Order: sequence, then structure tokens, then C-alpha cells
Amino acid sequence: MFCFSKPWHAGHKRQVRKQETDRFQFERDLFARGVRCLAGVDEAGRGPLAGPVVAAAVILPHEWFKAGVPPALSRLNDSKQLSARVREELFQILAADTHISRAVAVVEAEIIDRINILEATHAAMRQALTALPVRPQHVLVDGLAVRDLGFAQTALVQGDARSYTIAAASIIAKVTRDRLMQEHNARWPQYGFVRHKGYGTAAHLAAIQQHGPCPLHRRSFAPLRQDQATLR
Repeated sequence: MFCFSKPWHAGHKRQVRKQETDRFQFERDLFARGVRCLAGVDEAGRGPLAGPVVAAAVILPHEWFKAGVPPALSRLNDSKQLSARVREELFQILAADTHISRAVAVVEAEIIDRINILEATHAAMRQALTALPVRPQHVLVDGLAVRDLGFAQTALVQGDARSYTIAAASIIAKVTRDRLMQEHNARWPQYGFVRHKGYGTAAHLAAIQQHGPCPLHRRSFAPLRQDQATLR
């Protein structure tokens, strides 16, 4: 992040304004190296005690790398930095744009318990990328490199705040997962999934203590590892 300041004037505090991060830097660099089909991939739901992990893969128009994102997507950012309302608005724009290719993969709690959350996350990423209508030449991955991804990749720690392509995938994955948890709330309202989306809040932990886990809960996660009766 670069900073610049206004000239210093006696009696006035120096004001510093952060310059916007270039969120197409990595895309342009890869495009200059001949990559014409570039995808971003991100996930939502690694940390919750209940529900699936969801991955999304997105291909943005390469014309945007130079021109920038359309004004309607100017708020595109790491989904965790945005309100639920803004995420929904951006999701609607991304989903309606026919120039954007996208795909989503969902790995349920039962599989997470069987293969562990890291492997489940990587599996969801691979599935989302494979489901894209065109095969990307290169993938920008949020976080650390994914073993056996099956695509050339560049891993970017905090990539959803550094790349518009990853940020778009972040929004789609997050909103998709939140909607799934809202649907599950209708069947298991006693856990309050509509509020916490499966994360280990005090209210969620109290509900598990009172009702026991349901099929959405990840039995391999503490504090659910001990044997408990399951609600059906």
C-alpha cells in the first residue's frame, strides 16, 4: 500500500490518504505473459461448526484488467469487509452479467468430517474450477497454494482484498453459503442458523448444548467430537 500526503503547513497536521490498491495488478501481469483465460477461486465456510464449505470460481472479462471494473462493481472487495446488504447487491450484479463466467461447488459436513476441512476446501475449489464453462489457463487462489489443484496457479494471501477476480469469487461463495444456511434454518430453527450461519457463537453453542447436534454439524470439530445424540 502506498501513501502520499499534502504539503506540510505550519499550524496544520499533516494529512495522509491511502492510495487505492491496484486490484488488477496480478491479472494484468498474467495477461502480459499470454494468459487469456484467468480464473479466481475462493471459499466460504471453513470455520463454522455446521454447514457446508462452498467454493466459487470466477472468470472476469480481460478487458476489465485495463479499463477497470464497471462502476456498479466499484465496491467489490473481500466479502468479510462488506455488509450482508452490499454482498447481496454485488452478487446480483455478478450473477446477471453474461460476460462473467462462474461456478460453485458445495461440500457437505459429512464429507468434511470424513476427509478434514482442508481437503474438503481444496476439493470444493477443484470442483468449482472444473465446472466453469471454459477451462482457465491460470488460477488466482486466495490463501496458500492448493495441492493437486489441476491448474497452473498463483496463491495470494489475503487475495480477496488484492484481486478483483478473487473478490468476485469471494462474494459468490459467501452469499451462496449464507443462502444455504438460511434454507437450513427452516428445518432446524432451534439452532439459529439464519443469524450465525453455523459459526460458533455463544447462542449456537448453547443451542447445541440444549438440543444436541443435527446432521449439519461437523462432528470432527471441537466441541462436537464427543459422542452425542443426533437430531433428525
